[in-house]
Amino acid sequence: MKFINTRTVLAVLATISINACTPTENIDIHNDQAGAIMGLDYRDFHKASSEAISSMLQSGAVNKPDGTRYVLAISRIVNDTMQRIDTDQLIKKIRVELLNSGKVIVTTAVSLNKAEDSMAMHARKLRQSDEFKQNTVAQKGQMIAPDLSLSGKIIQRNLKIDSDKQQAEYYFQLSLSNINTGLAVWEGETVIGKRGSNQAVSW
Repeated sequence: MKFINTRTVLAVLATISINACTPTENIDIHNDQAGAIMGLDYRDFHKASSEAISSMLQSGAVNKPDGTRYVLAISRIVNDTMQRIDTDQLIKKIRVELLNSGKVIVTTAVSLNKAEDSMAMHARKLRQSDEFKQNTVAQKGQMIAPDLSLSGKIIQRNLKIDSDKQQAEYYFQLSLSNINTGLAVWEGETVIGKRGSNQAVSW
């Protein structure tokens, strides 16, 4: 028969009690005055994407000479940090703002690995089905190839300042390339630096 340690039980009950009494608050994401953390949070992604969008639009790199929209494909965004980051957190805002600018439209049918939305290709298999009106099925030669490709990298560097403090540096680097020529038509970098206790973790 196993005996339960009384101290262990009391410690667990105390933890439950503390968690139950700690209130949960909603975050005002438009005016978040909470202190910074050593790792990346939504405010850092917002800053990096906002700076990239502003720079890209001001550069004229997405102004198509004939006034129509460029078609943009999302290439590889490398996470070279100690954190598990979904890079879509950075890219999604950029995509939305570029789409809203009226200068760029994003293709979801082309990607390095597989299409973001595989339905565009999957629906074309309906050409072989007698159950569908063929004049309603997507026809050959209708997809639009991308003009531009957005790639990038998020880099983290950690530096020890002294026995009590550390510094974390995050580099958000993005490149916009003309697929036809292979030349970068725009590049941008946002650097976010944080200093804090050596006890704080940045992953």
